[in-house]
Amino acid sequence: MKSLRTSTRPAQRGFTLVELMVGLVLGMLTVLVITQVLSTAEGTKRSITMGSDAQVNGALSLFTLQREIQQAGYGATQIPEAMGCQIKGKREGAAAFSLTLAPVVIANGGATPDNDAPDTITVLQARTSGVSTPMLLTGNHSPTDTSYAVASSFGAVVNNMMIAVPKVQGAGTWCTLFNVTNDASAPLLSLGPTRIPNATGTAGPWNHSEVYPAAGYALGDSLLNMGSLVSRTYSISNAHSLAVAELSATSGIVGAAQELYPQIVNLQAFYGKDTNSDGVVDLYDATTPLTNDGWKQVLAIRIAVVARSNQFEKEEVTTSAPLWDVGSTATFNDVTTATCGSSKCISLKVDQIDQWKHYRYKIFDTIVPLRNVLWNS
Repeated sequence: MKSLRTSTRPAQRGFTLVELMVGLVLGMLTVLVITQVLSTAEGTKRSITMGSDAQVNGALSLFTLQREIQQAGYGATQIPEAMGCQIKGKREGAAAFSLTLAPVVIANGGATPDNDAPDTITVLQARTSGVSTPMLLTGNHSPTDTSYAVASSFGAVVNNMMIAVPKVQGAGTWCTLFNVTNDASAPLLSLGPTRIPNATGTAGPWNHSEVYPAAGYALGDSLLNMGSLVSRTYSISNAHSLAVAELSATSGIVGAAQELYPQIVNLQAFYGKDTNSDGVVDLYDATTPLTNDGWKQVLAIRIAVVARSNQFEKEEVTTSAPLWDVGSTATFNDVTTATCGSSKCISLKVDQIDQWKHYRYKIFDTIVPLRNVLWNS
């Protein structure tokens, strides 16, 4: 007869519904916490990355402007008494235009100087393969003459752009832009040691009698050798980028602005002036000089660019316009300064941007001496 054996193994059972629900809740809470941590970390990463991009764009914008201003005026400011002269020019097939014989011209972006909408900066300089030296006229030159008589044509090359400058500025006088020609078959039209030809026609597309003063130029006036003249205008585009437009030597017109660096939302510039002739800048203002004496006072340009992070923040991270710290001793005209700590600050406009408070901003600024002006003063 078989004996009955009783199992000693414990009874098995599964999870209860309550235990499953508690586990699901704990799992969901864990996933939620992890998601929030990852979201915060990713947001911080994007803010840092975009902030780094803004710093790069701002630094490159400032470097570009600083380099241009440092080179501004080369070849154009070698005769200090000529600064401020209005240059008239015309290339065949294009309309006549006017430039100011000055290293840097600032155009205020607002209707009034105190309006801190973005400014524009125009730089003028010579670009030559050799040395740019002024040339003294040894005879008169009427608007219809085809060559200048000079003491020396050293540095002149065919197709160089030159500016005829009157010794004395006044009513009915201005500067004229023309290009050098050379016709070896005609002695009076060939480039020589004491002759600068400016014949019209195919070889002289910049040579037009209508842009000359009625009296032309006289003994004692000068020529400035600009090589391939450079006139560039820097501005802030509608797409919030630093942009540059340049006068074309082949068309005679200012080309379309080319965007250089994105997320640049403001550009402000001031002339640094020496008003007491001691060689030190004692005043900053945005008033463009109207006389030669006024231009001689301009020794430096002070600029600031505002770069914006491209990261849109959910919360408002900027509650007021960025403040440009200009120090405690600088004197400014044409703009309102406020006290910020022990310094003076200028509020820079950024509210032209949609939802501007949801972005971060950084100001880059510098003072650039006009070294070509200082060397020639």
